[in-house]
Amino acid sequence: MIKEINNGHVRTEFSKGITTIEFYHPQSNALPGKLLEELAHTIHAAANDGETRVIVLRSEGDRTFCSGAFFDELRSLKNLDESKRFFMGFANLINTMRKCPKFIIGRIQGRCVGGGVGIASAVDYAIATDAAEIKLSELSIGIGPFVIGPAVERKIGAAAFSNLAIDATKWRNADWAKRKGLYAEVHTSIENMDESIKRLADSLSHFSPDAMREMKNIFWKGCENWDELLYYRAGISAKLILGAEAQMALERFREKVS
Repeated sequence: MIKEINNGHVRTEFSKGITTIEFYHPQSNALPGKLLEELAHTIHAAANDGETRVIVLRSEGDRTFCSGAFFDELRSLKNLDESKRFFMGFANLINTMRKCPKFIIGRIQGRCVGGGVGIASAVDYAIATDAAEIKLSELSIGIGPFVIGPAVERKIGAAAFSNLAIDATKWRNADWAKRKGLYAEVHTSIENMDESIKRLADSLSHFSPDAMREMKNIFWKGCENWDELLYYRAGISAKLILGAEAQMALERFREKVS
């Protein structure tokens, strides 16, 4: 099944207990608000599907897993309500992944920027290629990784998260991300990555759903307040993106890519 959204899509396939969810956007797999909403909705549906034992989350293409927020939409935000609604898209997606009772395997085939790092942090087991560099670029556009921060910090620790967040223009390679705990595995080719994902997903599809649900509850212990926390964090980003510094940064970015 495929759902077309804003020139992109969310595609779902099911086979032998495994639901694969793929997202795509022509601008380096960026995430407009409607695509964020559909992705969260699709994960929620798989979470409540009795036949699904494990979820594989992936994006289309081979260069970029996800480039984060869709800058065209960021530039179009006119007021605080619109801005808050956009950033709540990331909050809702992360919370949907957190609450999902099934393990989510992340297929990270390429670069992750901003919100893409947040998604990679929110999966339960990330398998990547050595092309999967990461960067938290939010500070460079006048905001910060406020919404995705709790997921990233939970995964890689406060020190590594602060390093990424402060040095907002520096790429960290996949080996760095694996050493910090973001990636469980890093492979030298897409073929090897996909083989490992298939092996793990096939194994998990035969394991006890009740046991995996209880394990996931333990893994995410201490995050029960994230509905409120990420709502608050979305408000910080929503306010900052409307400010003069962020607007100037977005305009500089527009001029650079045009």
